Amino acid sequence: QVQLVESGGGLVQAGGSLRLSCVASGNIFSISTMGWYRQAPGKQRELVATIRSDFMLNYADSVKGRFTISRDNAKNTVYLQMNSLKPEDTAVYYCTSGKYELGYSPHYWGQGTQVTVSS
Repeated sequence: QVQLVESGGGLVQAGGSLRLSCVASGNIFSISTMGWYRQAPGKQRELVATIRSDFMLNYADSVKGRFTISRDNAKNTVYLQMNSLKPEDTAVYYCTSGKYELGYSPHYWGQGTQVTVSS
């Protein structure tokens, strides 16, 4: 069983930055693909970014050039650096852990952290 605990959400003005962190329990972090999802009220859940165990990255088109996902295997932590934030980035952001096989399949989810971007 893997537990994921996110932190770093909050309220920020448009154009600002936030960094989300997610600490994972267990001993499979280094071999897992980690991903961030988000869900805004009334909208479908969106896969924002993933980072594989080989450090290959993937981003949603909506965040390319603004968000950066990274990981520190020594700390069992994955990060999401969010720059140039827009009001449409407002959502609950979820950290996930899973596998990448012809696409990403999350197996574990964190509780979510709220990000609110004011205009």
